[in-house]
Amino acid sequence: MRAKMSLYCDIFASVAQRRPLVHCITNYVTANDCANILLACGASPIMADSPSEAEEITAASQALVLNLGTFNESRFQAMRKSAGTAERLGLPIIIDPVGVGASQIRREAFARLAQEVKISVVRGNVSEINSLALNASKRGGVDAEEADFKGETVLTAASRNARCLGKKLGCTVVMTGVADIITDGANVAAVKNGVSMMSQITGSGCMLSSLIGAFCGAHLDSCFDAAVSAAAMFGLCGEEALKITKVQKGGTGTFRTCLIDAVSLMKKKEFERGISVELQR
Repeated sequence: MRAKMSLYCDIFASVAQRRPLVHCITNYVTANDCANILLACGASPIMADSPSEAEEITAASQALVLNLGTFNESRFQAMRKSAGTAERLGLPIIIDPVGVGASQIRREAFARLAQEVKISVVRGNVSEINSLALNASKRGGVDAEEADFKGETVLTAASRNARCLGKKLGCTVVMTGVADIITDGANVAAVKNGVSMMSQITGSGCMLSSLIGAFCGAHLDSCFDAAVSAAAMFGLCGEEALKITKVQKGGTGTFRTCLIDAVSLMKKKEFERGISVELQR
């Protein structure tokens, strides 16, 4: 375990050292937050969703992040082109299936991408991962159901779904919730860092997906380890942001700003002291 913790610290530090360029084709609601969080962690964002330049932009990048929120056909064609280029070049492909249970077109889009390319990481909340794993849609929105976070039995079942999805797709699955569950189908890690206010601001999940892209781009050896490191760092930054928000007697707007600040100010020693990761079998 000590060796793994040291590895997570090294991956965290490598992002600022290598400054990976991350191509994000994301939704317009959270594009600005995703760009800012990437800059805050030391990476470089490029937000390009035109099909006419998608392949060229991806070819110059170190990671590709695809976000299915605010879906439209033009953006989806850009995603397909970029994903094909990323796979050809061996770049990590991170997919955030925002609201995948909300519409048939989003489920079909995810299925088509999964069929056409080898996905590296899928990052979603409990409901989104359950929807993909069970090929069902019980939800209409992008937020996780309150019921998804109640009871160990529900969490255990959701963890099994994440593991099955990881095995099915041959990729790392990051399922965010009270505890973030990261699995590649064989290995499982539970990240205990984070605060509930992170779910009260728009785009926290999208920001994490972008961070995972940066961490995977800086550490190509293992997307599983890179995803664990990214999730732990972001959760820890949420904890730090909440402390400052309370001191300032602020609300969710203050917290959002403090969260980006915390990412930009996080140091390796603080990361090493503060992350809480439990490896499971």
